[in-house]
Parts: sequence; C-alpha cells; structure tokens
Amino acid sequence: METKQKIRMAVDCAMTVLSIVLMGGTVLFPDDRVHQVLGMALLALWAFHAVLNHRWYGSLFKGKFPPYRVMQLVVNCGISVCALLLMISGLMMAWFLPFSVGGALGFARVAHLVGSHWYYLFMCAHLGMHLGMIFSRMGMKGGTEQNEKVLLAKRTLLALVCGYGVYAFIVRGIAQYLFLRQQFFFLDLERGYILFAVDYLAVLVLFAAASHYAGKALLAAGNAHRTK
Repeated sequence: METKQKIRMAVDCAMTVLSIVLMGGTVLFPDDRVHQVLGMALLALWAFHAVLNHRWYGSLFKGKFPPYRVMQLVVNCGISVCALLLMISGLMMAWFLPFSVGGALGFARVAHLVGSHWYYLFMCAHLGMHLGMIFSRMGMKGGTEQNEKVLLAKRTLLALVCGYGVYAFIVRGIAQYLFLRQQFFFLDLERGYILFAVDYLAVLVLFAAASHYAGKALLAAGNAHRTK
C-alpha cells in the first residue's frame, strides 16, 4: 500500500507540474511539437491516475449523494469533459494528423484555449478536495496538532498567497479565456515565464484552498444534518 501511495504522489506531482508548464501554451517551446508531446503525456498520466483510483468509478452510482459528493462529482466530471475536449482539439492540431476541413483548425484552437483554462481550474479544485489526503501522505500534521503560532503563520501565508492569486487571476486575464472574451493566448514576455509560472501557481493555491474549505463546510453541514 505504501508503494502505491508513493506512485500516486509521484503521478499527482508530475501532472501538476506538466499542467502549469502547458498553460504557457507553445510560447515556451521553439517547436510546437514539444507542447503536443507533453500534452499527450499529461493525458496518459490522467488515464493512469484514473486506473489507480478505479474504485471511485466503481462506486459512482451507488449510495446517496450528499452535497460534498455532488461537488466531487461535478469537479471530476468537469475534469473528464475538459480532458476529452483537449484530447480532441489537440489531435486536430497535431503535426501528424493534418486537417484540411474548413474551420476545423480555428475551432480546435479556440476549444483548446477554453478547455485548457477550465481544466486547470477543475484540477485546482480537485487538488483542494484531496488536500487532507495529500498532507497525510506527506507526513504533515493536522492543524489541531500544531502550535497556535505556527498555525496562524501558515494561515497568514495562505491568505497572502490567495490574495496574490486573485491579483494574478485578474492580471493574466484568465476569466477572458474561460468565457471566450479573448480568443488568442497572450504571454507577456517582458514579465518572463518564471513569473508566469508563479502567477499560475498562486491561482492554483487560490482555487485549491477555496475548494478545500468549501468541501469542509459541505461535510460539516452533511454531518450536522445526519445528527439531527
């Protein structure tokens, strides 16, 4: 079991790093094919991730659906839909499958832009809903076992990072991509790719924290309802 957990952690880390790298589009790489190969690698990791968590899919339509489980279902289905959209649109733009159908490449480019940003936010939410399990695998103590000053310092740092995440979300125009108000990806080369990665990492922390605390609230509400 310990080996399986290490494999899961390695896969999750690789998927997170690849996701941030790929959000930079093809600007980072001199050859577009590098971006495409990394995208296919990410989809392969997602397939492996699904195999490692096959029990969840086996119990998908069993039992009741309290609010937390509904939230989990929405997030996971959102990831699956976005992954499918990214796979289809990515193949339509792949160098080894040239398409000559009128408008196909234009559709693929726009679908890839929108799908990638929705996928990223769903991925952030997915990570947030599993933070407790991730910290447990990393051997990190829970908040109740920590010194109050240490806990306060961590929460303050989290608040600062989330605040910067809001700023990065606005400055990077992520909402513009999500709702197709901007149809072309823009990377400010003057700000550099390192700052781009920092900004998207802060956005990841922001949405992961939001989904983590939203999930805790839904679990608490569900438990309170059952005890009545």
